This record gives sequence, C-alpha cells and structure tokens, in this order.
Amino acid sequence: MLDHRFPYAKEIIETVIENAYIWIVIVDADGKIIYMNENYCRFCEVTKEEVVGKHVTEVIENTRMHIVAKTGDEEIADLQYIRGNYMIANRIPIFADGKIVGAFGTVMFRDTKEWSEMNSHVRHHLSSIQSFIEQQEVTGAKYTLNDIHSNSATMSELKEKVKSIAATDSSVLIRGESGTGKELFAHSIHLLSHRSEGPFVKVNCGAIPEQLLESELFGYEDGAFTGAKKGGKKGKFQQANGGTIFLDEIGDMSLHMQVKLLRVLQEKEVEPIGGNRTIPLDVRVITATNRPLEELMKTNDFRSDLYYRISVIPLFIPPLRDRMADLETLVRYFIKKVSLRTGKRISMIHEDVMETLHQYHWQGNIRELENIIEAAIHLAKTDVITLEAVPEYIKNRPIYHSDMKVNSLKEMLAQAEKNILIRTIQKHAGDKRMAAKELEISKSSMYEKIQKYGLT
Repeated sequence: MLDHRFPYAKEIIETVIENAYIWIVIVDADGKIIYMNENYCRFCEVTKEEVVGKHVTEVIENTRMHIVAKTGDEEIADLQYIRGNYMIANRIPIFADGKIVGAFGTVMFRDTKEWSEMNSHVRHHLSSIQSFIEQQEVTGAKYTLNDIHSNSATMSELKEKVKSIAATDSSVLIRGESGTGKELFAHSIHLLSHRSEGPFVKVNCGAIPEQLLESELFGYEDGAFTGAKKGGKKGKFQQANGGTIFLDEIGDMSLHMQVKLLRVLQEKEVEPIGGNRTIPLDVRVITATNRPLEELMKTNDFRSDLYYRISVIPLFIPPLRDRMADLETLVRYFIKKVSLRTGKRISMIHEDVMETLHQYHWQGNIRELENIIEAAIHLAKTDVITLEAVPEYIKNRPIYHSDMKVNSLKEMLAQAEKNILIRTIQKHAGDKRMAAKELEISKSSMYEKIQKYGLT
C-alpha cells in the first residue's frame, strides 16, 4: 500500500518501472501475466493490453516464470534464449500470508554480448585496484588502458574500440610503427576479456631463429631431436591454453612457419614436434606488426589466407606525429616516471623545449620520446629541463638535410614539401584544415598531398 504522505508515489513508481533499464514481468500463482513493462513488450512485439491475463509461456519463449511461481525457488542469473538472443534473467517468487502468490522476473542484460561488454567495462575500472594488479602479474599481462597515456580524440576512440572488442574471442591484428605501443594494447585486450584470469603468453616472432620458432610455438615430445629436453616441452600455444597468445612481429615469420601456424589456427589444435597426437586448443590470438602485410602478400612473402585469419579485427595505432595532442600528456608522464626511478627532481620543462618537441618528426614514436626525456633529465643542470639538456639531433632539423636518400632535384623538392606538411600539421595538433590555411592551399590540395605522401 502506498504511503498517503507521498501523493505522487504511484506515478513515480510507474514511471521508474516503465523506464527501467531492466525488463520486468510479473505473474500470478497460476503463471498468468499480471504486468509486463513497455520495454519488454516492445522486444516481444506485443502490447501490454494483449499480454495481461495470458499464460506467460504464450508470450515469453523458454520462460520458467510459471515454474518459479509454483515451486517458490528463486533462479538468479539464468541464461534464457529468447527471439534469437541469450538473456540473463532473474526469477524471484512473491510470498504473501505465508504462501506463494506469484513471481517477479527481470532481464538485466538483454544478451550475452551486452553482459561481456559490461564485464569489460568493469574490468577496465578494476585495473587500478591492487588485487587486480597482482592477478596481472600471475597471468603474464601487466598493462591496461590506464597505462596508455593520451589526450587526443583519436586515442580515446581507439580505447573505446578496445573495450568493445575485448569481450569477443575474435583474432586481432594490431598495426603501427615501431614504438607506438602495440604490446600495451595487446595486454589491455587480454585483461579486459573473459580470459583475463588465464595466461597471457607473448612471442616475438622476429627475435627467434626460424629453426627454433616451431618448437618454441608448438613444443616437442621427448627425444624429438638431438638436444631435446628430457620429457619434452610445452610450446607457447599450449602454455596459453585458456588464455591469449600474442604473436609480435608476425610479418617477420617465414612462409614455412606461416603454413604451420595457419593449420593450428584453422584446426584449433597443435601437434608437438615428434608427437603422434594432437592437443586441442582454446586460445585467443592477437598479432602485431609494423610491416606492410598487403605489400608482402603481393610479393608472395606473406600468405593471404593467414592474413585474413589473423585480421578479423584490425587495430591501427597512429604514430606520435599524427596525434601531437598527446605530446604534453606523455612528456609529463615520462618526467614523473623517470624522476621517480632516478631520484632526480624535475619541476618543469622550458617552453622552448616543448616547441622543439612539437617540431620534431618522431620516427621512433613513444619509445623515442621516453628515451629523449630520460636523457634530458640526466643532462639537466637544474630542476628545469632546458634546450641545453635536449639531444642535439632533434634540434633545428632542416627541411632538407644531406642524409636523405634522394637522387634528383624532383625527389629533394618532394621530400622538402613532405617535411613542410608534417611540421605544419604537427604545429596545429593534427588539424589539417588549419594547416592548409597557414600554407595558403585549398583543403582538397592538402588532402591530395597527404594521400600522396602517405601521411594519413
């Protein structure tokens, strides 16, 4: 009974229930619908007037509401398949005067994808808690999206994309230049996924000699070859079972190994060297490269069938020069990080230094920036980083310099034009329209030149 002290209580409660994020249904002791909120009716393609008085099984597919109304046993977080979607449903009996008079049902997440995405979102916020950090150390993954310091809209969009894809088991191919932080994104995807408590195993395909890579990835049985470890050895894929394997520098893998890897990915099983049995795998695969795989496919140096297998979800990490809005955020972070490690106090960085950093091309991306900040902190004579402490090679770089590999005036002019475009775009923090305005060229000309020099 509603309290008379609140004259609008009935209207408030009805509004809340009708607009609740969850879907709601109430049945009587016989399983007949007493109430069903508008959102649930809309999903089931019925009206509230139609459903009231009907048995719940006539309206909701695979329902158990009538069973709960009879047994009095509540059912929490039960999967229910309705109209092509799995729902996560709660069913709670209603008692009055010591007997069951009905049941109350809710759907908190409208399908399992929605639940997974919410789970990823929660994990993202939990990543700052110490207990979660300890878990990361056990599984092998240690970086989260919180470790990717940025301020640009591009990176914000990329992080949101990572949160949405983490919930899936699809293969991810991370593209980007060296030093852009591809590995940090691989760690983050794993830790935001339902596999976060499983192992995270990383392999640098370019750092392991080809003759050893097969045994490293797939393992071997006892006596498989001369020098084999007694008892055999588990490969990286087996070690990653139930979790994620991260294959870095996948573009450096030989064609011979590409064939073997493709078979493992297709069959979802691995056969150790020297073995006569296959081992089933449950592994999510994340790969990364800085090499142009499309060009390698044209020259038959990378298999197209493997490419399509590993690039179900492509992620591109932009170079630092294309997201200069992140520069100051990164500089502050690296100053704090290096200062804590070295014990040297730095209170500020001179504006001339920041201007120089904005003008630099950043071939080595984030990794190069961290190295430059570390060097500057060591070389700073006071608690302020000045130009004197900055490495010489990044200061006063000419538009054209003698170490450029060009053979003609045409090439030199093209290189000079490219460098001018890069510096002007950097100056305006990636705003290409402002850069075009400063250079007094049309917007269409700017985009033609950007495409010409591959500056997208």
